[in-house]
Amino acid sequence: MIILSIETSCDETSCALVKDGREVLSNVISSQAALFEKYGGVVPEIASRKHVEYIIPVIDEALKKAGITINDVDAVAVTKGPGLVGALLTGISAAKGIAASMDVPLIGVNHLEGHIASNYLEHSELEPPFICLLVSGGHTHILEVKDYTDICILGRTRDDAAGEAFDKIARAIGLGYPGGPKLDKAAAGGNPDAYELPVTRFRDNPYDFSFSGLKTAVLNIINNEKQKGNEINVPDISASFQATVAGTLVRNTMEAMEAEGFDSLAVAGGVAANSGLRHLLSKECKNRGYKLFFPPMILCTDNAAMIGAAAYYRYIQGEIDDYSLDANPSLRIGYPQKTVDNK
Repeated sequence: MIILSIETSCDETSCALVKDGREVLSNVISSQAALFEKYGGVVPEIASRKHVEYIIPVIDEALKKAGITINDVDAVAVTKGPGLVGALLTGISAAKGIAASMDVPLIGVNHLEGHIASNYLEHSELEPPFICLLVSGGHTHILEVKDYTDICILGRTRDDAAGEAFDKIARAIGLGYPGGPKLDKAAAGGNPDAYELPVTRFRDNPYDFSFSGLKTAVLNIINNEKQKGNEINVPDISASFQATVAGTLVRNTMEAMEAEGFDSLAVAGGVAANSGLRHLLSKECKNRGYKLFFPPMILCTDNAAMIGAAAYYRYIQGEIDDYSLDANPSLRIGYPQKTVDNK
């Protein structure tokens, strides 16, 4: 089964052709990151207009690279949320038009489920159940993936997402946008033990995260140094902040793995590309005998191939949308977390 999939949730216009949920025939991504660097972040209205400009050429290029025609497509999938509403609507409109003209099924996909599914494209042996650490610019979750479309939330951030915190600190120390990759690069030359930073724990759910206090602590360090007339040590602050975030993510995830009795961990989302997180997770999983799965770098950030993978498992469950499909910018993933014993 060949699915043409479209992703336009934020500032990447992407189209992919995916076969049977596991094989990528093509995956074309047109990023607006360079455009928004001068603004210090994504401007929703500009992003929407660029999606309109790029969407048809990107679809044409994906078909060309896959070596197929539109007549070979068995279904059309598209991100329905979460994301920027104008951006989402551009992709949905294109998907509806193609599905209607070809008289093939239309499948709306949760962007976050797509991130999880990115691992299926790289690791043929990965099948549910497993634990997934989903870390991106807007979301931070520890998920129990019971089945391809059955997902339970074990833990999540109560304020800033990990990627959001990276971007805010990167901006504060003058690294600019996109903050995550630039802070990761700066951290490579710094001392992760230069600053002792706070870590938040919750008694009612030890798997939950909070990064707002950590972010405030780093901002206070920056302000204090500026008031004293001192130069900001960007590498040391970057390394200390990254090590604290990665340490928190890994600690909570390892506790969830042990308590829930899992030995397979998949990591997904843009922050899955962070070198500090990858190194620490690899070390901890090796020590504990856990199987660890990362998507390749190109599939960590937003792309349409992951949407096609997730759509396939929705389709075989009989989940097909009609043309009333609409954007849901606040769409959530999974169902409420379990009750977790205090630790």
